[in-house]
Amino acid sequence: MARISTKKFDYGKGIYYFVIKKDHNSNITIKRSDKQKAIVAYANYLKTYKDKCEWLGKWDGKKFVETDFNSLEAKMFKEA
Repeated sequence: MARISTKKFDYGKGIYYFVIKKDHNSNITIKRSDKQKAIVAYANYLKTYKDKCEWLGKWDGKKFVETDFNSLEAKMFKEA
């Protein structure tokens, strides 16, 4: 029996990603191209889903960078 692929897309370079874990087999990957919009969207999902959210960061083509959400959020609100 063939295994179902869980990822049906390629990550885009320079785009921010985070994951919402619905069930043990059901994850929703959300992307935002703008840093501020990504931080605000993730913060809003945290209010609802709390422990089920995972910040991945910005994809640079090989790995995720800017993976520490708390420092990104602090910098954004410090600049504003």
